[in-house]
Amino acid sequence: MAINTFKVKGMHCASCASIITKKISALPHIKDVLVNYGNEKAKIDFDPSLVTLDTINKEIDKLGYSLIRENKKDEISHSDHLATGGDDELLELQQKTHFILPVTFIVFVLMMWDIFSRIIYSVPNLPIPMQLFNTVSMVLATITLFWVGKPYLNGVLRFIRFRVANMDTLIGIGTLVAYSYSTIITLLPSVGSLLRVPEYTYFDVTIVVIGFITFGKYLEIRSKKKTGDAIEKLLNLQAKTALVIRGGKEIEIPIGQVVHEDLIIVKPGSSIPVDGVIVEGTSYIDESMITGEPMPVSKKAEDGVVAGTINTNGTFTFKATKIGSETMLARIIKMVEEAQGSKAPIQALADKISSVFVPVVLGISVVTLVSWLVVGTQYLGFSQALSFGLVSFVGILVIACPCALGLATPTAIIVGVGKGAREGILIKDAATLQKLHNVNAVVVDKTGTLTVGKPELISINPSQGQSLREEEFVSILATLENKSEHPIAHAVINYAKKENIEIKDVSNFEIIKGKGLKGVVGGVEYFAGNIKLIEELNLNFDKSVLEKETLEGKTPVILADKNAVLGVIMIADAVKPEAIEAVKNLHKLGIKVVMLTGDNKNTANYIAKVVGIDEVVAEAMPENKLYKVKELQRDGYVVAMAGDGVNDAPALAQADVGIAMATGTDVAIESAGITLLHGDISKFVKAIKLSRMTMLGIKQNLFWAFIYNIVGIPLASGIFFPFFGWLLSPVFAGFAMAMSSVSVVGNSLRIKSKKL
Repeated sequence: MAINTFKVKGMHCASCASIITKKISALPHIKDVLVNYGNEKAKIDFDPSLVTLDTINKEIDKLGYSLIRENKKDEISHSDHLATGGDDELLELQQKTHFILPVTFIVFVLMMWDIFSRIIYSVPNLPIPMQLFNTVSMVLATITLFWVGKPYLNGVLRFIRFRVANMDTLIGIGTLVAYSYSTIITLLPSVGSLLRVPEYTYFDVTIVVIGFITFGKYLEIRSKKKTGDAIEKLLNLQAKTALVIRGGKEIEIPIGQVVHEDLIIVKPGSSIPVDGVIVEGTSYIDESMITGEPMPVSKKAEDGVVAGTINTNGTFTFKATKIGSETMLARIIKMVEEAQGSKAPIQALADKISSVFVPVVLGISVVTLVSWLVVGTQYLGFSQALSFGLVSFVGILVIACPCALGLATPTAIIVGVGKGAREGILIKDAATLQKLHNVNAVVVDKTGTLTVGKPELISINPSQGQSLREEEFVSILATLENKSEHPIAHAVINYAKKENIEIKDVSNFEIIKGKGLKGVVGGVEYFAGNIKLIEELNLNFDKSVLEKETLEGKTPVILADKNAVLGVIMIADAVKPEAIEAVKNLHKLGIKVVMLTGDNKNTANYIAKVVGIDEVVAEAMPENKLYKVKELQRDGYVVAMAGDGVNDAPALAQADVGIAMATGTDVAIESAGITLLHGDISKFVKAIKLSRMTMLGIKQNLFWAFIYNIVGIPLASGIFFPFFGWLLSPVFAGFAMAMSSVSVVGNSLRIKSKKL
């Protein structure tokens, strides 16, 4: 079995998605089907050797739908995402809207004039003879129904032939009944006289209803394209060509022809085409695409570069290490696409309702018409009862369209996931986004999550009474450490390079195992190491001055010559500046913060105190981390776990929501539901806020989708007519139905503008 993704053509509403799902699921050898109305895609799990795309399309083509396979080329292609026929549909709707909207407006004004002239004596009658008005209306209604409204008529035909009903069926039956009745009355007035029905026609209803709905559908599709623009923006980051060195010459080739180990030249202002490692040159690179940080980052030889980032000034050459679908940009796009196409659990309710909604509404509309004819005739007479019955019949069919219901969840998910991607928060699926909004306990690793993840020189303390300046002190120490491979040595050397402090020549270098090292610099023998080394040299030194700092998890490196201690530097894994603020913000959101670390208790407790952690579990093995997550879950907490190492993977998988730092391992990233690019814990807070914002948007959307139908259907049916004289015109039903979809999509788009 394999999961294949297809673009769906002809899908207009949530009930369409339900019909397609049922029809494809009924085919043999189909394991699973997921049809998403929001992004108009279908994911189907099947064995291509047993079922072909043609077989599936034969089943749904007759219902007006078809599947188009998405391109799966190795490189990321704009055609995968954009050449899907959506623009053609939008263009066709635009042409129809440009025709129907002015007509609708004029007819609507004349219709309202006619209505008010009947109930308000001061309003004059229409200055157009009714016969002429009906004739012109019939011509316009014919064009409207059979050209603009063709999809709705096709929906009626499919209902008659295959017994499947969707939104098009409801609109089609309603407007066709109104049009057919009016045509008979206009062309065959004797039939109207025989049946004693009113001469009032409903051509205007046909025109205005189809006009409003077409305009609403145009706004909806245009807005839906905006909800998915995160993918398009990511695609636009990709370079189209690369300048490579082949055969000693510089040649420009399409990005799809780049191969591993290619040497690629990047000039100022150019987008980096693939992932790789710099081999020559330096520059500053704008990595805001993956980090969200606006300041360009300094890059030199042996530093990594990422596809889609921008070279701001220098020229450099790098070696391609990841190409096509292997690049981080490709992985980001794939993750965003899959998340936008997934379904949140909350959508199950909307899907369930949508699947039975259309048949139920058809039943209600028929019962309403019959009730008006049977009951209404006794009190109002047949003529008036038929008139009101037709208005109610058409009104119910028009207002009850389940479009807004089908759009409520996917549009919010698409916008939410896209906003997250732009903020450096990659969400694996909609279910994860939904779970995250309920999180009330966060478990974080220390190293690489709260701390930088590598030792740094954090303080320099030359001894009082010694003549060494701070810069000279560091120079001697870095010169000695330059011959060592110890992580502490890297911290000293990195600091010296960063501050442009000279690293001199050393002779007679020797590592003193377990204690430190020694060497001759500038004709003087120096020693660098721990307290044991100083004791062995019989030098006076008050080691109590180091106790407080060692309790805080700092590692001292003491520099001495044969006669005296020259000073001490402190090495530690520094707390990330943003970690303290992030923990404060998590507390503001009512979330408990627990730190799990394999580090010793002294260091763990000190870091926890600095950052403001609620609970600490130190010296923890991977199984201890897993146990702690389970313990919190047993205590009733919904747990999110953040980590970046292989040892975090079991706990990440166990947590309700696993959050990986992209600076970490692939195992951690694969185990997690959310990945924070650049390993920034402050994005953890943003992810939770985004989840809560998106879920609130979904609930608001569902409210609006339901309220239109809950209020509209009873009003359109005429239940309130005997008591208050209220009856909803199909014209206003069409307007309400169109606006319900537009309001839902518009509400989803509001998420874009909100600050995290």
